[in-house]
Amino acid sequence: MTYDPRRCWEDIYDAINKAKHFIYITGWSVYTEITLIRDPKKEKPGSDETLGNLLLKKAKEGVKVLLLVWDDRTSIELLKQEGLMSTHDEETSAYFRFRGVHCVLCPRNPDNKRSFVEGIKIATMFTHHQKTLIVDSENPNPGEKRTVVSFIGGIDLCDGRYDTQDHPLFDTLKDIHHDDFHQPNFNYSSIEKGGPREPWHDIHCKLEGPVAWDVLYNFEQRWLKQAVCRKHHLFSTKKIEEMTVRPPKNLPLDHSETWCVQLFRSIDNGAVVGFPENVKIAHQYGLLSGKNTIIERSIQDAYINAIRRAKNFIYIENQYFLGSSFGWNSEDVKDEDIAALNLIPKELSLKIVSKIKAGERFSVYIVIPMWPEGIPESGPVQAILDWQRRTIQMMYRDVAQALHNEGNPRDYLTFFCLGNREKENKSGEYLPNEKPDPNSDYGRAQQSRRFMIYVHSKMMIVDDEYIIIGSANINERSMAGSRDSEIAMGAFQPYHLATKQPVRGQIYGLRMALWKEHLGQRHDSFATPETEKCIQEVNSIAERNWVLYSSETQEEDLPGHLLRYPINVGEDGSVSSLPGAENFPDTNAPVLGSKSNILPPISRGCFGCFIAVDDPSKRLKIRGRKAKRSSCSEDFWNSSGCEMEHSGVQSQGSISSTNVSNLDPSGSTSHPSEFVNHGLLLWSQTRQQWLGNNKSEKRVQPRQPTISWNTIYESLHGNYKSFPHPIPLPEMVDFLVDVWEQEGLYG
Repeated sequence: MTYDPRRCWEDIYDAINKAKHFIYITGWSVYTEITLIRDPKKEKPGSDETLGNLLLKKAKEGVKVLLLVWDDRTSIELLKQEGLMSTHDEETSAYFRFRGVHCVLCPRNPDNKRSFVEGIKIATMFTHHQKTLIVDSENPNPGEKRTVVSFIGGIDLCDGRYDTQDHPLFDTLKDIHHDDFHQPNFNYSSIEKGGPREPWHDIHCKLEGPVAWDVLYNFEQRWLKQAVCRKHHLFSTKKIEEMTVRPPKNLPLDHSETWCVQLFRSIDNGAVVGFPENVKIAHQYGLLSGKNTIIERSIQDAYINAIRRAKNFIYIENQYFLGSSFGWNSEDVKDEDIAALNLIPKELSLKIVSKIKAGERFSVYIVIPMWPEGIPESGPVQAILDWQRRTIQMMYRDVAQALHNEGNPRDYLTFFCLGNREKENKSGEYLPNEKPDPNSDYGRAQQSRRFMIYVHSKMMIVDDEYIIIGSANINERSMAGSRDSEIAMGAFQPYHLATKQPVRGQIYGLRMALWKEHLGQRHDSFATPETEKCIQEVNSIAERNWVLYSSETQEEDLPGHLLRYPINVGEDGSVSSLPGAENFPDTNAPVLGSKSNILPPISRGCFGCFIAVDDPSKRLKIRGRKAKRSSCSEDFWNSSGCEMEHSGVQSQGSISSTNVSNLDPSGSTSHPSEFVNHGLLLWSQTRQQWLGNNKSEKRVQPRQPTISWNTIYESLHGNYKSFPHPIPLPEMVDFLVDVWEQEGLYG
């Protein structure tokens, strides 16, 4: 593991292009139309080909190419292919079908022992969020067998991810980002209307040695669970051991480039094979037991352990920051309704409190996005901002109480976001053919030439000694273990710990490079981030950058990207908006968020991306189209993971074994693949719970309501009436997705 700030995409391309035996990929999203190398200075023969073509080429060379891509249940082949999350899962699957690359779409399967209702919640609300690439690679020792190399972190191999440390808004729209324009925070955004694009900041890592094999084992465990019908495509461990050489488990600790690395996961036995069924044995392995499931929650445990061992400072970059809702002490919300219970925020504030009481310095720096990706005024985004504000306020109140209101909490704990602002380059800038509405967020951002840099990193650095990098956000969704599947690594360099001198290894180098990128300058105090001098200097620079970013006019490029997060912290730890900055620049979105009374408890504090609905008032109607979905399993949850090598194979049955003809009040027969009633029943019951309706929660028997082809959304409000005709599974899912999307209930 060697830090190089500019080689991520080149290393990934080289790893895929030079593989001889296998290429294994897991992703929340994988898009075939992206190119990995776009810098003209780094072009190589063939590097201009798309990821899809590159993988097809390797498959034709005889390389085993296997993909595990999250199956977004809101995307349905031939129907709503794009899906709510725009992950391209159906496109990617269709692209590789019959062409030698084995792409398995895998939903977030519940464990087989889960109830039907629990299964619905898990499969529709949670995801496979791991981002891994595992390949066989050239051995640095000439003449020896090949080795295993892995990549993990925050970057999916999909659109919108490619960026540089400059994070341009407009300058690259004519070339590098012209065909990869990503801006999901505005309605109707497009390259035809111009920038600003959404810049992307992320952290990824390349792993060699024993830990690279651990990432390989993770893939094997998932493939054998989620692609059981294609398990013959997977190389056996014995076969891989014949093709490659295992690295020695113990390298000399006195070598300056030796790393100690451990792999962590958030995952349960619904997603992998190999977990012990016996609860006592599971506990001996450090696993947890939930309701009818075995859970690995080692990512959260790793964060907690690292925080508790910290001596001087902690630096965090993360896409989300919310949790420890048991400590919010809010009168207007109940802990059990929020259920964002991960301990990380509370552990951080208690670490600071313990240091204050001991009379020692300790600093925590946290970088998050200006707002979660999506329309900033939308209900879901505002709800997350509200929970984030409650989390931050809880932490500041802990710190303020320890200071007895005699110090500034921001001298110990401080939050930042990233943003950019570009002056106009009239000579060489891309000129769009259209313009957005000047009174829209899009139009105002284009006029002011500013936008946030989206922080997608999932990283924590402790004392420049220890680092965690992975796919897990700091929220319940990523940290619980039973929700999104995640992967991360924790690492340190023992050589740099065996000295009384300040640590100056590669972790220190990474942090200093990130601070140079974010702050646009170096300062002597940056070498000692625990000191009051350093944290005040960083706060001061970020404050100046925020003033320039938020000002009415700006004739020069922003000198640095690190901005003060636009909140005010009182001496008592209370959090409020900055005077005159109640909303984010160019928007009508409150910085502090707003409370939501309708979002589902299971998703609270743990969202992915959001797509805005242009016209929430329009009436919904079921799309009257049928689609065949191939399957080799009677279990709906495994159908995508077991999709046959050919299309057109009819599903063998629905979730329920109930005779479908009995469900039709008119007595007419139905196609055996039709999914009848259960989804509507769950939706009706759950919706009443979410919206606070006091109607009976008594479960309706599955032989009562069905949906007619012309059912409109309004007719479903608050009743359990029977409808005259059942509908196929794709229409049921599509209907529920549209409803969730319009009410902002999808997480």
